[in-house]
This record gives sequence, structure tokens and C-alpha cells, in this order.
Amino acid sequence: MTKKIRKAVFPVAGLGTRFLPATKAVPKEMMTVVDRPVIQHVVDEAKAAGIEHFVFVTGRGKAVIEDHFDINFELDRTLAERNKNKELEALKRDLPGAGQTSFTRQQAPLGLGHAVWCARDIIGDEPFALLLPDMLHLGRTSCLGDMIRGYDVHGGNMIAAYEVPDSETHQYGIVGVKDEGGHQRITSMVEKPAKGTAPSNLAISGRYILSPAIFDILENQERGAGGEIQLTDAMITLARSEPFFAHTFAGEIYDTGSKIGFLMANVAYALSREDVSAAFSVELHKLLGR
Repeated sequence: MTKKIRKAVFPVAGLGTRFLPATKAVPKEMMTVVDRPVIQHVVDEAKAAGIEHFVFVTGRGKAVIEDHFDINFELDRTLAERNKNKELEALKRDLPGAGQTSFTRQQAPLGLGHAVWCARDIIGDEPFALLLPDMLHLGRTSCLGDMIRGYDVHGGNMIAAYEVPDSETHQYGIVGVKDEGGHQRITSMVEKPAKGTAPSNLAISGRYILSPAIFDILENQERGAGGEIQLTDAMITLARSEPFFAHTFAGEIYDTGSKIGFLMANVAYALSREDVSAAFSVELHKLLGR
């Protein structure tokens, strides 16, 4: 019987240099898509999937993320005094329960694999979800929720993927797959393969379900590309002893770590919101018509 996926890791220690000067004082994860910080959108996805404990791997200057997921007594009191009950209830819905968040520091920028390893004592011996906050998944259902449902059926490790043009596969981490009893078993993982050598056009999208065995591998993982401890290298090692499956996400994915991806995410999420989509669409058409 598979263990329940209860915990999720969110690596939020990055510097966000592609968005300077905006990220000089504001973490990139706190930049807003419409009216919600990027990290809130990703936590929303995890909550919808049934995650019970949210583990944030932070760095210097990221204390505002911890504040965001805490009660602000002065703000709550002011909203209550002004009868802003709708806004107050919305803030309460977004807030994780007492004891449902943990924050740990990644003291040095040693890569994604190192950030994941920093969460080892909080995760313990449980399988866990990993969500990269830069990557927003907009679809009819929660990407992570669909992955957990698949995990409950066949267990193993899982990686979310999406189709990219063959001409762009050299820009992404790519997985090769084969159908196995209705499931897509991963047969290979390649980080930014040379043009014409990719095993498929399925790019890794920043959502994972991983066995706790990954921590022992990461602890002894040699540095890879860029002098960093690469998660992909550790997953390739783990795949020699444990199965990996792919979940192909059917919705849209926006890389908010890039300027164009961030802008497109704002447009897409605004158009998906009942409260602003109609008025925004009118203004957008006016702008495009100039």
C-alpha cells in the first residue's frame, strides 16, 4: 500500500536576478499574478491536491514569505472594524492552519537538488511533493492533484511534463517514456539535450512526487551543471532502483521566472477570473487595437 502524500516542498531561496530591480527588496515569489503572489497560486494548487504540510526552503531576504502565510492582527482588526468581511474571510481561507507550515534555510545557492535536501529532516521517511513556484499550471484540475491520484494507483516517483515543440527541446529537461499498462513509465531523463537528440518532446514542468530515498542520494551527489547539485542527476540515480512515471499536464504552463512568462500569466489568470475577465478583455482589445 502506498503512503499518503501529505507534505510538499517549495524551494523559494532563489535571487530572482532576471527581475531586478523589482526583486532587490521583494522576493520574486511575492510578485503578483493579478492580485495573488506567485507563491500563493502554487500553494493553492497544493491545498487543492490535499497537501497538509507546506515546507518552504527559503534564503536571506525571504522573511516576507513567512509573514504572508501568518496572521496579521492589525490588518485583520482594521478590516473587521471597517466591515470588510469579504476581504477578511478571503485572507482566512488562504491561511494554512496552525502547525501546517515549516521554514528552513538554504544558506548557499547550491542548486535545486541542495534545496530539496535541506528539507530532509522535516519530510522524514515519507514520499513528498515538490513544486517549483516559478511554474504556474493553469488547468481545469490541479496538476498535483492529478499526479497524486495517479500515484495512489501505481505508486513510484512521478514527474509532470508537457509537450513542447521539437525545435525547443534543447532548452528543457526532457523525459523519454513508454506506455506500461496505461501508465507512462519514464525510461530516460536528459537535462537540455543537444538539438536532435531528445528522447521525446515532453519537458519537465516543475511538479514532482518523490521517494524519501532521494535524500540519501542528494547528500552524496556530486556537483553537476553550473557547479550546482542537480536534482535531475539524483533522479537518474534513483531511477535505477525505483520506477518513475510521467504525468502529461493538459493545461497551460507559465514560467513566471521569465518576463514574458510572467506577463502572459497575468493575462491568462485575469481572463480566467469571473470577477475581472469581462472588463479586462474589453481593455485588452482596446490596447491591442491601437
